[in-house]
Order: sequence, then structure tokens, then C-alpha cells
Amino acid sequence: MKKILILAAAVCCFAGLAFAQPRPADKPAPDPATTPDSYQARYEGGVFGASAKEKGTIKFDDANSRVVFFREGEKEMFSIPYESLLTVFPDSKDSVPQSGKVISALPLPGAGLAGLMNKSTKYANLTFDDPDFDAKGTASFRFDDKALLLAFIHKLGAKAKLKQRGDAYYRPKGSAIY
Repeated sequence: MKKILILAAAVCCFAGLAFAQPRPADKPAPDPATTPDSYQARYEGGVFGASAKEKGTIKFDDANSRVVFFREGEKEMFSIPYESLLTVFPDSKDSVPQSGKVISALPLPGAGLAGLMNKSTKYANLTFDDPDFDAKGTASFRFDDKALLLAFIHKLGAKAKLKQRGDAYYRPKGSAIY
């Protein structure tokens, strides 16, 4: 009986040690000074008056303290002032491509495995409070590369003087917006 109690106490001690693992170190944010000032992206929606999905370029306009989206052909589509940004955060959606859906529906052996194909799409979401007509919105931009997405978010968060939490940035409650 004494051996069982000693063994149980030893197991409890080792079980307690297993939970005391250190938290992994956070990755440092890229230096905003070394990242580019323009990014290729696709606007997915969220801004009042700009409902069409468009490919284009997001650029930082430091002279006017805003981020600007240009359609292909360098025509300005809209801009969002830095001080109206509330949150800036990355997002991703996993889905099965249309070709995988079609192939998985074919009456062939093994065709159902095509439904396991996976495509991950990366987005930057910008939540803002529009001072022109007192409305909130969330603009969404699709990026092809995760590294460029994170570089854009970190640079925008630094320029807009937002507070960082993980890969996201936010404006704390009570801080001045305008």
C-alpha cells in the first residue's frame, strides 16, 4: 500500500511539471521603415459607395494621414484616414476550390478525395468610423502572400498609432478618434 501511495504522489508531481511549460516567444513585428509603401491587393467590400470587387494597390499617403486604395490604372477608389481606424486585423478563410467540388461529384472511384483539396485565402480587415456621415464599416482586402499581409497590417498599425495585440491592432476605448 505504501508503494502505491508513493507512486501516486510521484505521478502527481510529474503531471504538475507537464503543465508548467513556458509560453512560446512572440515573433517580432517587421520594421515599418523597411516594408514597402504600396501593396497589391483585391478590395472585397465594406466601404460605403464602393461596392464592386476590384484589384488594385493600397498605398500609404502620409502627407494626408490616410491609406488609399487605387484601382488598376492608378485611379483612386477611396481612402480611409488613419485617425478613423478602430481595428486592423488579419483573417483567413479555408475553402474547397470549385474544381475540387466538381471532381468530387463525379461517379468515379476515389473522386470524393478531390473534396479534400483546400485553398486558404488571406484578408486584411480594416474597421473604421467614418467621420463624414457617422457610420462604421469594415473594409476587406484580399492578399496573395501572408508575409505581405502582415507587413501591411503592422505598418498601418504603427502609422495610425494603434495598440498591438498579437497580429492585430486596435484603438483603445476612450482615446480620441477625430
